[in-house]
Amino acid sequence: MSGNPVVAISDLTHLYGTRKALSGVSFDVQAGEIFGLLGPNGGGKTTLFRILSTLFRPSSGQARIFGLDVATQPQEVRRRIGVVFQASSVDGKLTSEENLRHQGHLYGMSGGKLQERIEFVLGRLGMDDRRNDLVETLSGGLRRRVELAKGLLHRPGLLLLDEPTTGLDPGVRAELWEYLNLLRTRDGTTMLVTTHLLEEAEKCDRLAILNHGELVASGSPSSLKNEIGEQVILVESGQPAKLRDELREKFAVEASVFGQRVRFEHPSGHGFIPQLMDAFPGEIDSVTVGKPTLEDVFIRKTGHRFWEEGLSKVGAE
Repeated sequence: MSGNPVVAISDLTHLYGTRKALSGVSFDVQAGEIFGLLGPNGGGKTTLFRILSTLFRPSSGQARIFGLDVATQPQEVRRRIGVVFQASSVDGKLTSEENLRHQGHLYGMSGGKLQERIEFVLGRLGMDDRRNDLVETLSGGLRRRVELAKGLLHRPGLLLLDEPTTGLDPGVRAELWEYLNLLRTRDGTTMLVTTHLLEEAEKCDRLAILNHGELVASGSPSSLKNEIGEQVILVESGQPAKLRDELREKFAVEASVFGQRVRFEHPSGHGFIPQLMDAFPGEIDSVTVGKPTLEDVFIRKTGHRFWEEGLSKVGAE
C-alpha cells in the first residue's frame, strides 16, 4: 500500500472515567481497501467507530480522515464519510426512495441532481424494483441495502459500517458482502467495517485486531495466519491439565487448556500424531489438526480464546 492514507490513527486513547476503552491504538487505512476492525465485545471497536464517525472526541491521540482531524474538524469530516450504524436508521413508514430523498435533503441535495443520485444508488444496490415499497415490508437484507444506499447517497470517500450483518441469516450476510465488494470494485469505495465474526474478518483486505482496547495485531488475514507458521493441534481429553503438563515434560511442547481441549502448535502436525497417540494411550479422546485460523492468531497474541473473552465482556464497549 502506498500514498496518503484515507484513515490515519495515531496513539489514540479514550477513557470512560478511569477505564481505558482504547489504549494507544495506531493504524491506517488505504484508498480502496475493505478494512476490518475485529474484536470481541468489549474490545474497543465500537468506541473507535464512534470516534471516527465524529460522535466521540478521543481523550488523547489523533484520528484523521482524508487529512482532517475528526475532533477539531467534525463538520468537514462528516461531508466526506458515509455511516451505516448497527442499529437501523431507516424509517419503516417511508418507502425506500422516500428515505433516500430525506437523506439527500440533510446533505443539501435537491432537484434533478438528487434524483439522479437516488437512481444511481438504487440501481447499484439492486433496489430499482423496490423503490416504492415501504421499508417495514422489506426483508432484513433489503433493509440493510437501503441503509447502504443512504450511506452512499452523497458520494462519500469513506464508508463506515458498524457490524453491518447483525441480525441477518448466513445467506443474506453473504449477499451483503457481495454488494460491499461490488461497491469497492466498481466505485473504488473505501470501507472500514467493525465485526466480531471471524468469518467476516477473512473477507477484509486488512485487519486491526483489538482486545481490551489495545491493538494486538494488524495486517492481511493471510499474513497474520502465516505468522504462526505451524499447524494447530487440538486434543480432546478427560484430563486436559494433566495432558498439558505431560506434553511439556515429554516433548517440550507448550500447550494451553480450553475446556476439555488441549491446544498447541507444531511444525509437522500430522507427522506428530502417531508419537502423541503412542505416548499417551488412553488419555486422548480425539485429535484434530488444521491450518492456523484468525482465532489462532488471537490466541497467540492474547493467551485466551476469542469468544471466551467476548462472552465475558458483553456490553463493555
